[in-house]
Amino acid sequence: MKLAEALQERADLNARIEQLRRRLTGNVLVQEGERPAEDPAALMTEFEECVNRLEYLMDRINLTNCTVTADGKTLTEWIAHRDCLHLKIKVYREMLAEASSTTRRATRSEIKILSVIDVREKQKAVDDLAKELRLTDNRIQSVNWTTDLME
Repeated sequence: MKLAEALQERADLNARIEQLRRRLTGNVLVQEGERPAEDPAALMTEFEECVNRLEYLMDRINLTNCTVTADGKTLTEWIAHRDCLHLKIKVYREMLAEASSTTRRATRSEIKILSVIDVREKQKAVDDLAKELRLTDNRIQSVNWTTDLME
């Protein structure tokens, strides 16, 4: 199994586990004399199987990510770099949105609000970060599709 396939299965399992959680909590109480729409015991069995498979995949994915390298860095390092790029871009885009907003004044005597940063310059820097993020994500995806999951 390729690493990318394991990542997809992990995402599917997380969605399935959440669905089972909702179904479980929705079928544990019934009015006296009634039956639940689904058997909680069967749902718990399926839930346990999904969680066990998820634990196995998470273990294998983490082991693979810590071992496999690309351009001198482990996948774990690439993922950490990607996550930090996401964070930087998010914060800087929020800052730029605020710095770019214009304040309307009804009269010339009202206080004028000015940006204290060079929005154009910082936008260029954020665009460069976004390009680096795309390239980093492409590198990670490429390795994910060419790397076998460690057993």
